[in-house]
Amino acid sequence: MDTAREQRILLLSIGMTVAVSAAGFLGGLLVGSQAILFDGIYSLVDVALTLVSLSVLRLVAREQSPRFQYGYWHLEPMVEALGGVILSLACVYALANAVIGLTTGGHVVKFGPALWWAGLISATNLGMAAFVARQARRLHSPLLWLDVRAWLLGGLMALAVVLAFLLALALQDGPWQHWVPYLDSIVLMLISLAVLPVPTRAAFKALREVLQVAPDDLDQRVQQVMQAFVRERGYAGFTSHVAKMGRMRFIEIHVLTDPATPLGTVGEVDAMRDEIAVRLDARGGMFWLTIDFTADPAWT
Repeated sequence: MDTAREQRILLLSIGMTVAVSAAGFLGGLLVGSQAILFDGIYSLVDVALTLVSLSVLRLVAREQSPRFQYGYWHLEPMVEALGGVILSLACVYALANAVIGLTTGGHVVKFGPALWWAGLISATNLGMAAFVARQARRLHSPLLWLDVRAWLLGGLMALAVVLAFLLALALQDGPWQHWVPYLDSIVLMLISLAVLPVPTRAAFKALREVLQVAPDDLDQRVQQVMQAFVRERGYAGFTSHVAKMGRMRFIEIHVLTDPATPLGTVGEVDAMRDEIAVRLDARGGMFWLTIDFTADPAWT
């Protein structure tokens, strides 16, 4: 598999993420905004995850080794699970900081400069999310989609900061001015609560692949195809096992035959395997398909 393009996109993403992270840290410190500072922390975490993703892509390109004879596909969901857990923890950390800010009277933010800073960060993040999404769709890359989610969440967080700071400017010198010191903490709390389910769901989905929980859609397709196949051929039955790890789908099928039923030549048996593969649409490089025929139920 050629992953060179994915690697180039991830390298570009790393460079842009470093720049956004630095802008978030610097901007958050200069204007006194925890929300902008959190965006910088989030971007820094994304840099680490993207570096890990790049390493995984290079391993996946090798396909297999004497020690990992099934390839390195299992590393993809492991990276996605790790990324989801780390980003979830970052959201929980931000939520805790927001609560502390609200319970200690809030703090003063330079809303004018902060508004421009957050706007620049938001535009950059959303632009990168759109660019990487196009590439991920074209390359069918789950690792790039993980990167898209990180860019999109960062952009939406910064956009929420922009809206909150616009509100703060509108409230200044008015009857609601006493709420202004709390706005930065309030928007940080809302952002962390809104973002938290996204990496949590991603981590849960990836963890299912790490644990090799059978994907329902793939299992149903195998069941439908094989039930029709054994019925048409008059075989006694079958068993199947499926799993999904990253972009690779593993399918193992055991067809139970009658001991007195002749299977035919090796070529004819291979033709039946090929027929099953075609029905499953599993002839591509994203499938690891194993099919055997046996008359002994112990082998099924």
